[in-house]
Amino acid sequence: MREVNADSQRVTPAPGSVARRLAVPGGLLVAVAGAFAYVGTVDPNEPGHYPACPLFRYTGVYCPGCGGLRSAYAVAHGDLGTALGANAVAVFGYLVLAAVWTVWVVRSVQGRPLRVEPRPPLLWALGALLLVFTVVRNLPFGGWLRP
Repeated sequence: MREVNADSQRVTPAPGSVARRLAVPGGLLVAVAGAFAYVGTVDPNEPGHYPACPLFRYTGVYCPGCGGLRSAYAVAHGDLGTALGANAVAVFGYLVLAAVWTVWVVRSVQGRPLRVEPRPPLLWALGALLLVFTVVRNLPFGGWLRP
């Protein structure tokens, strides 16, 4: 529980040790690192290791996530160019996740909660970006965005 000091109007950190406050961000780091380690060892470019995208399999249309595993594989191997070629939006998502996680850790050490409250215009803009990305990668001139 946080308390406000009436003299200075400053918020005092929540009680608990720093290790306890870092447990959840640390657990997320372990889970994400484990997922990248698994994808980094099991090549998604070889058939039979992962299920096919159902949208692409039945319609031939690339969804915004198509190429995401190949992108993660390339990131795990340090090949940023190939990762961007496989799915540029996924690489952007990895960077955003890393930035938000870093802010979360810093705020946890300070004893302050992480508040992520995106405004509707941002959510609409992200949705529009994904829609445009999906449409362009499925058009003839957008072949460079395909995995």
